[in-house]
Amino acid sequence: MQAILDVKDLSKTYIVKKRQNNVLRNVSFSVLPGEMVAIMGPSGSGKSTLLYTVSGMDPLTAGSVHFMGDDISAVTGNRMADIRLNRMGFIFQQMYMMKNLSIYDNIILPAYESKEVRGKAARRAKNEYAKELMRKMEIIDVAENDINEVSGGQLQRACICRCLINEPDIIFADEPTGSLNKQASADVMDEILRVNREGTAVLLVTHNVRVAAKCERVLYITDGRISGEYGCGKYEGEQTLRDRERVLNNWLLVRGW
Repeated sequence: MQAILDVKDLSKTYIVKKRQNNVLRNVSFSVLPGEMVAIMGPSGSGKSTLLYTVSGMDPLTAGSVHFMGDDISAVTGNRMADIRLNRMGFIFQQMYMMKNLSIYDNIILPAYESKEVRGKAARRAKNEYAKELMRKMEIIDVAENDINEVSGGQLQRACICRCLINEPDIIFADEPTGSLNKQASADVMDEILRVNREGTAVLLVTHNVRVAAKCERVLYITDGRISGEYGCGKYEGEQTLRDRERVLNNWLLVRGW
């Protein structure tokens, strides 16, 4: 099966006060269509930088990143913006939303910005799709609320709806449950898993072993390099979670977690 995301010898270097900071060093990995992969590692190891670089949000220094056949290291400007808008979805720990818009308007906004959604019929279809997503995420009752009138869990589910509105091929998630309580975290992960089961690939950064145990693979990063990879297999439900979490935790401890 051809990879949806193929990363080869990726390096990222920042120059700070005339000194080189090599954040990523010769990183190589791939993500298959419909796969769910976690990135773990100690603080400062380069996890978030890796996520931003492979998604084209941050330019790479060396190596290559191919997404759906496009070499995104060679794609710039409007073309890269179109790829991120229409073929990629993003979920962040900090739930960035427009304060002057309702929950529903925040969700529908990326669709209205897409050049692929033209005309009244296409917009009506997206309006209905937004409502369908909100019903699935159980937030349709807060559609007209301001963003400060909902809980953190509801807001993060709204962020998932927003990232899905243009039906992306892959979701990039940076600590999507990091600012949530235990129950809200479980609810949000359930929704990400449901989306993944429907065929959307997911690449997520997490410090949470329970979250990572629900993924198919875990990439472990130390000092900007992938120092280990663990295959968890497909997640089959809560009845398997405790064993998956225990085995993964033991694997992580061997690597200095």
